[in-house]
Amino acid sequence: MNTTDVPLTQDLVLVGGGHAHALVLRKWGMNPLPGARLTVINPGPTAPYTGMLPGHVAGHYSRDTLEIDLVRLCRFAGARLILAHATDIDRTARLIKVEGQGPVAYDVASIDIGITASMSIPGFDEHAVGAKPLDIYAQRWRDFVAAAKDGSADPTVAVIGGGVAGCELAHAMSHALRQAGVEPHVTVIEAGPQISGVGDMARRKLLSAMAQAGITLRTDARVTGIEATQVLFDGQEAVAAALTVGAAGAFPHGWLSKTDLPLIDGFIETVPDLSIKGDPSVFAVGDCAAMPFAPRPKAGVFAVRATPVLHHNLRAALSGGPRKTFKPQKNYLKLISLGGKSAMAEKFGVALSSPLFWRWKDRIDRAFMDKLDHLPQMKAAKVPAIAALGTREILQDKPLCGGCGAKVGGVLLADALSTLGTPANPQVVTGVGDDAAVIKLPGGGFQVLSTDHLRAVVHDPVQMTRIAAVHALGDVWAMGAKPQVALSSLILPRMSPPLQARTLREITDTARAVFEAAGVTLVGGHTTMGAELTIGFTVTGTRETMPITIADAQPGDVLLLTRPIGSGVMMAAHMQGIARGRDVAKTLAMMEQPQSQQADILHEAHAMTDVTGFGLAGHVLAMCKASGLRATLTRSDIPIYEGARALSDAGVASSLLSANRDNAPTAGIDDPLLYDPQTAGGLLAALPQAAAEIALKQLQDKGLQGWIIGSLQSGPPAVTLA
Repeated sequence: MNTTDVPLTQDLVLVGGGHAHALVLRKWGMNPLPGARLTVINPGPTAPYTGMLPGHVAGHYSRDTLEIDLVRLCRFAGARLILAHATDIDRTARLIKVEGQGPVAYDVASIDIGITASMSIPGFDEHAVGAKPLDIYAQRWRDFVAAAKDGSADPTVAVIGGGVAGCELAHAMSHALRQAGVEPHVTVIEAGPQISGVGDMARRKLLSAMAQAGITLRTDARVTGIEATQVLFDGQEAVAAALTVGAAGAFPHGWLSKTDLPLIDGFIETVPDLSIKGDPSVFAVGDCAAMPFAPRPKAGVFAVRATPVLHHNLRAALSGGPRKTFKPQKNYLKLISLGGKSAMAEKFGVALSSPLFWRWKDRIDRAFMDKLDHLPQMKAAKVPAIAALGTREILQDKPLCGGCGAKVGGVLLADALSTLGTPANPQVVTGVGDDAAVIKLPGGGFQVLSTDHLRAVVHDPVQMTRIAAVHALGDVWAMGAKPQVALSSLILPRMSPPLQARTLREITDTARAVFEAAGVTLVGGHTTMGAELTIGFTVTGTRETMPITIADAQPGDVLLLTRPIGSGVMMAAHMQGIARGRDVAKTLAMMEQPQSQQADILHEAHAMTDVTGFGLAGHVLAMCKASGLRATLTRSDIPIYEGARALSDAGVASSLLSANRDNAPTAGIDDPLLYDPQTAGGLLAALPQAAAEIALKQLQDKGLQGWIIGSLQSGPPAVTLA
């Protein structure tokens, strides 16, 4: 990551999470270019490694083994990750257009989006799946195996394409179905007269292996249509297929043809330094690129070998240095899986098959993935040899978390605010102690006023703005008020004026969209530069009757929560690079979601708050103290973000955990997640059992979630976890 004293001046945008880009991210994390801000755009939080796909299909590798964790890689590299499809590029304005949000500006860009195997055959989109993108195919395959195993689908498979990829997948699927206890019927369909992509010796060995596996080869076959249970041909008998897989050649992604990028047969034309023809600021690599200077087949080995040159030339383009030329090898070793743990090796026309070659391939593939899974440990901040008393202890403690994990502890805050006393202004109904101040309006009704700001938990200003806006609105929603007006409070890292303009545009456009959807007018704010990105908002809201506070819960009320807990431990693990990317992405996606509908459904709650920095225990105890009640929570009923329980059990915790324990001690079962600070956490409502059941039904009808996690009883304020 950039050190705080180096201003950001250039934007590098990587479109796609292909093999070359993944390796560039690793290199970047080990030696970032000072002043460069890195962005990655990819549809999902992971990218499948093509070399292990046949092994995954055959059942030799788990899904996690197959997937490159882009979330962890981006965190390691100090890059922001935008989980969306790129849809266009404007090279004049230097903008990448992205599905679902505004365009992303670049100074230098690189495209590594792979290919698709989707085919223009009648019925393909409805009844077949392409072997690429790999993540879609892999999921479809897992579902098919389960259906074949329980008898709800016939174990008949057709593979369109008799090249290396098609034959490998046919072997893998045949093997997996046998392992699942069913007898497979797999057919490979080739438009030409023979298996393609290999020499004569390898072809003979493949045919022999296919015959032994019971795989049928159909040659000179022109597919005319695909139906739910069969593949149709011109002049040949149909082939039964409950699953049809397209593996015939490489097809470029369709959106490329709608751009002004230089293309050859739909693939991006590049020159020897891997930039595109006629534009030294844009690069392309991997299967989406064409290399007329050194034509090669579509194979992952070339993307991997191109990585050092791409990495060097991206840095050169950003810094004005000299570039290198990519010279791909003419011959390369092919290792072709044969279903079981056996493989065929081919090079220079010689082909041999043996389990030994599968072990060799397995070692090569695992070494590649280990390089991306086991990232180098970055050096911790150096503790000064001589420092003021107490400095060493703080520096050796957990790193400061972001979001609400960076809050000052509740005990310290309560002590600091205790001097404020009763508000002197008679219009101030409530001040310190609730989610927002309540002000009585002269013309009738009430206004609520709250402010929040968050130290960034992610590098993406757009996602961080969504989270911060939802977090700020939470206080207003929790009081049953209608949000009204918002002001922003921003701290940007030090950066050049062009990057300031880009960042402010992204933040402002995103904030306006979130607030307008909630009926709020964003009226301005205040912006400075500082050490790191911090985003905050002051929000007002109105309500005709007295807003809901935390003070009116009743004995017998149940507690209803609208969002899981565990975001604090998830973000702490993300900072340390040990959280699963899919889990992080799911948690962040939930944190971005507004809760206006939940607030509307719960608008008649006796008491309500939003669960944020002081953790679930802290907010439940605050309600108990204000209402003069005690609470019993049921551990098994409290929803937890996926992956958070395992991280907590492994000892991962937010830097605020200890302070939250001191602020809200509990009885019964000890669970650290009860004190986990939440950012953009759920609404916590106290209401009668019958009303809670109705609210749950209303939430479910709108596709929302809610959980009854405990109840309130008469007694001294306390929280017990049972």
